[in-house]
Amino acid sequence: MTRLFRPLAAVACAALLSTPALAADIPHLATQGTTKQLIVDGKPFLILGGELANSTASSLDYLNTKWPTLKSVGLNTVIAPVEWDQVEPQPGKYDFTVLDGMIKQARQNDVKLVLLWFGAWKNSMSTYVPAWVKRDYATYSRAQDDKGQPQDILSPFDPDTLAADAGAFSAVMAHLKQVDTAHTVVMIQVENEIGMLPVVRDYSPQAQAAWNGPVPADLIAYLKAHRETLDPYVRTLWEANGLKDSGTWPEVFGPSIQAQEVFQAWYFASFANGLAKAGKAQYPLPMYVNAALIRPGKAPGQYPSAGPLPHLFDVWKPAAPDIDILAIDMYFPNFMEWADKFKRPDNPFFIPEANQAGKPEAGANAFYAIGQLDSISFSPFSIDNIKPENSANLTGAYDVLKQLSPQILAAQGTGRMRGYRPRVSFDGVVDETPQSFILGGYRFTVSFVDPWTPKDKQDIASNGGLIIQTGDDSFIVAGKGVVVTFEDAEAARQAVGIEQIVEGRYVDGVWKPGRWLNGDESHQGRHLKINADGFGIQQLKLYKFR
Repeated sequence: MTRLFRPLAAVACAALLSTPALAADIPHLATQGTTKQLIVDGKPFLILGGELANSTASSLDYLNTKWPTLKSVGLNTVIAPVEWDQVEPQPGKYDFTVLDGMIKQARQNDVKLVLLWFGAWKNSMSTYVPAWVKRDYATYSRAQDDKGQPQDILSPFDPDTLAADAGAFSAVMAHLKQVDTAHTVVMIQVENEIGMLPVVRDYSPQAQAAWNGPVPADLIAYLKAHRETLDPYVRTLWEANGLKDSGTWPEVFGPSIQAQEVFQAWYFASFANGLAKAGKAQYPLPMYVNAALIRPGKAPGQYPSAGPLPHLFDVWKPAAPDIDILAIDMYFPNFMEWADKFKRPDNPFFIPEANQAGKPEAGANAFYAIGQLDSISFSPFSIDNIKPENSANLTGAYDVLKQLSPQILAAQGTGRMRGYRPRVSFDGVVDETPQSFILGGYRFTVSFVDPWTPKDKQDIASNGGLIIQTGDDSFIVAGKGVVVTFEDAEAARQAVGIEQIVEGRYVDGVWKPGRWLNGDESHQGRHLKINADGFGIQQLKLYKFR
């Protein structure tokens, strides 16, 4: 059926448009310093998670076989899909058997859940929608390419699609509110890796009508209010076309492929926001959307165009105010380059899906994300398929991060914590350059190469860690494969010495000291070193002298 696009807000029922006041005990986000934290049962919560393979949770019997593996990793949260086709096999007839069973199994294994709503789109395609939606293409319109060929992708310009998707999602959220009083479910992902393929945007009749219609006033107002900080991708388009404060999309942004991506992003984001708004009206858990990244040299449509990518944040933010976080799915070697782009004052860092479980660099990525970017989470994909011979790195990292969770959560947003790992290019080239930063009046320099071990025996890309300032001259240093040296950061430089280094563990939040490392292990007071054969924790006390 061809129909003109009408404002997304108009498709939601009036009953769904008023969000209830946030109850203090519902999982929610709260500000600490310069960041936001996830609050669960009244306390900050650090997600040390793993995302299941797509189909694992669709069978409760199959999922039940995976818990020994999941528990062996040491995670505290499982990220798992909930499928629209399983939830609503017939219009308005809901089946929560799988969802309830998943919650029951999670409680039995003492872990939290983050749910992924596989609704209108999963990795751009519409493969998880119910059969009654798939077959009724007259009601639920498909996106079209630039030659008019329909794609197996639901159109975000069809209000009937949003109404149907939002109805099912609202039913899920209402059910969670009723059955999950123990707060096993702590966050919700809205759709999965939204983006348009194999062209830059939808060219269906209703999309074309929107393209030739007015740019929404909310977007223009945002551009004007944030002109100085806009991403160049968006700002350049707007400026090149005269900084217009009204007009059609081609008039305001031009006809280019980049302008068409901005257009498509607004309507993807508006759809996601309509879904989130409807769901939060039932049960206001924190909600996020996740982004598939861009390979070098690829144009919109060659990657999932118009998703919640950093160059489009200034479109997604005004279009989707009910989405709490724009999150990164990270499978490329250049972790730091991409991760840094997702951390903004208006966007807490959240990583629900990372390089597949078992990769040696997973631990270093977790330490950087949490230590440097105040991440709410770390979560490798396909965690249920991790092999015992490949799990030691992630298990060791999670063990240390779990021990340090109280210190990490206390330091987030305060400027008292840094994370580090070697920079790696997209092509996998490791930059061995030491990294320096100032913390607590000291300049720390971190090297990732052990000079006492042959390079061919070192996996430098898997090294990394974090440091937390705990007092005027006191620090916690954690990680693996790092050598740390110290200088006075003040203008009138003094010499710096090591008062004490002690390795140890936190047991139930209490420090249990082990060896004192002031001799050969610190090269007679010249540095702090954590070996590359496993993750560890050391407490460091420095002093200055003349």
